[in-house]
Amino acid sequence: MSLRRYNPWSLFDQLQQEINQLHGYPVKAENEGDVVTSDWAPAVDIKEEDHCYLLIADIPGIDPKDIEIHMENGILSIRGERDSEKKTEREGYKRIEREHGIFYRRFTMPEGVDADGIEASNKHGVLTVTIPKKEIAKARRITVN
Repeated sequence: MSLRRYNPWSLFDQLQQEINQLHGYPVKAENEGDVVTSDWAPAVDIKEEDHCYLLIADIPGIDPKDIEIHMENGILSIRGERDSEKKTEREGYKRIEREHGIFYRRFTMPEGVDADGIEASNKHGVLTVTIPKKEIAKARRITVN
């Protein structure tokens, strides 16, 4: 049995987050204080192939020029924004399920990744980031003189 910290206010915090989400306010991630990292998170698949890794993200409705991809210290960051509709335009809707606002995802890359060779493409709302692997040095026999 593991010990779990009891927070008597957790249900009120959860209720407040759900109310904020209904009104279109950004939702805080757990344990992040007042820092909001993203309004929504796109679905992402990561696939390893022989010579590269493929990161495939569903980002329909986002202009490719509004997507930022950075690689720093072994962490690949993807950030973008989907324009939100004005509240006056929402009045005629019966249901709104499409997420709007900023997204921000970070991925720790394994060693042996060629950061200079990373390429990205967007086709039909699917972002594909190709992360090539570095060539592994082949073992060679060293003769003793």
